Amino acid sequence: MVIAVDFDGTIVEDRYPSIGTEKPFAIDTLKKLSEEGHRLILWTVREGKTLEEAVAYCRKRGLEFYAVNRDYPEEEREKNTHYSRKLKVEMFIDDRNLGGLPDWGTIYRMIRHRLSYEALMRDDDRNVRPHKKRSLLERIFRG
Repeated sequence: MVIAVDFDGTIVEDRYPSIGTEKPFAIDTLKKLSEEGHRLILWTVREGKTLEEAVAYCRKRGLEFYAVNRDYPEEEREKNTHYSRKLKVEMFIDDRNLGGLPDWGTIYRMIRHRLSYEALMRDDDRNVRPHKKRSLLERIFRG
């Protein structure tokens, strides 16, 4: 899977233009996904010096990206006649996601098992709540 990952607010706490503290398990989860064959693209508003700092921050922790702010490493805007700022990925991981950013354990489970957030929550509900037979009145009044 090709996955675009935001930096500020997703990998680290949002302190832009500074680099915030790492979100728990973000780097470890991304390294594991990369080891499993997923292609990770760093997709961030950062550019220039602040982008270099973000890439260096991740690299220092052992996380290398397939590409940074582009679809593939060799992509050059000037030479790509079909260039689009919109990445051609299968998934975006971003703190600005509708509903917010799940914890990194949940993100890993969703990717590993190819689950939508809705399916994951439905599965969690089945595993957490014991299945007991409801009375007729409970079924009528509680749906």
